[in-house]
Amino acid sequence: MSESDAGRPVWRSVMAGRDPLQGHRASTPLELLFDLCFVVGVAQAAASLHHALSEGHAGSGVLGYAMVFFAIWWAWMNFTWFASAYDTDDVLYRLLVLTQIAGVLILAAGVPRAFGEQDFGLVTLGYAVMRLAMVGLWARAAREHPGGRACTSRYAIGITVVQAGWIARLALPGEAGLAGFLVLVLAELAVPLWAERFQQTAWHPGHIAERYGLFTLIVLGESVLAATTAIQTGLERGIVTTALLSVALSGIVIVFAMWWVYFARPAERILTSNRVSFPWGYGHYLIFSSAAAVGAGLGVVVDHDTGRAHIGDLAAGAAVAVPVAVFVLSVWLVHLRPHHRGRRADAGFPVVALAVLLTPLTPVPLPLIAILMAGLVAVSDAGVFRRPARAARTRRRSSRRPPASSHR
Repeated sequence: MSESDAGRPVWRSVMAGRDPLQGHRASTPLELLFDLCFVVGVAQAAASLHHALSEGHAGSGVLGYAMVFFAIWWAWMNFTWFASAYDTDDVLYRLLVLTQIAGVLILAAGVPRAFGEQDFGLVTLGYAVMRLAMVGLWARAAREHPGGRACTSRYAIGITVVQAGWIARLALPGEAGLAGFLVLVLAELAVPLWAERFQQTAWHPGHIAERYGLFTLIVLGESVLAATTAIQTGLERGIVTTALLSVALSGIVIVFAMWWVYFARPAERILTSNRVSFPWGYGHYLIFSSAAAVGAGLGVVVDHDTGRAHIGDLAAGAAVAVPVAVFVLSVWLVHLRPHHRGRRADAGFPVVALAVLLTPLTPVPLPLIAILMAGLVAVSDAGVFRRPARAARTRRRSSRRPPASSHR
């Protein structure tokens, strides 16, 4: 990080790449601000999903949420990995990051229109602002870091070409526009694979793990905020106290269990190469999007309990059960299974996910989901719970052994 002697950033420093083995590499205040601004977009997407589900428009609501969330997540992820390799924190760098922040705020402003009128014009504009700022960063890295030019120049070219496709997609009608979206998503996912095929960026495993962990916390916090707002709305609408307490307590347990299982193992241990990092990084789309959708689902349950939702009991229960099940499965497959913890530690995840999906068929889906998630924590971390007792018994047995003879 380039700073002057007075502690202020310099106007410009050479973007030569960060040391991937740098000790104590932590997220910068600018990265934290970046995350908080991106959560504005996440909150808008989750709120729009909440309203769509409550109105009985599950198909269009989920599709719109998946499309908008992809734009938010992909722009966030691309900057995160770039910053891990090339963060200079000079004035030019900060200005391009500010441009990306402005882009996500434009995107967030267009989310309601995208959901309500299927008008993705403002969302596409915000996305273009973010992506063109990233082109500027990659182009700068290509110019100032000759050793990484083969990779960084490919990023700049690939992002520019795909972004032109996103703008052209606005002219496509109806189903053609959806098909164009799917093609462009595949093109976006292919750009890093193409760019780093023969040369890799020098990202920092510890820094990446921390950045993803912090964004997970922020997204879970957004779910807590959404649930709190829903409960407050329930109080204003005169919801039955017992039903409100059920939603509140169940929501707290569910979100706490989601936090627990995600942070059960440090991701830095498995981020050793692109072979692991690509599926891990890409797979977090499901983790982040499902975590944010849980808050939307809790809001749907409150709407249903107050008679404001145009859906039945099954759909209301599914609004929470489906994202929780997706979260459980994606955390297991993407985040925990690569640690090779053993069959016993992993077996509970698919079983709990299936059981959660069946809870809407019961009279009390939310409390059952909370119980299942608490059970998953207990089963998946049973080895962790046993270690202190086992270590204590080992120490006691060692203390009972007679001291070794001096002639041995």
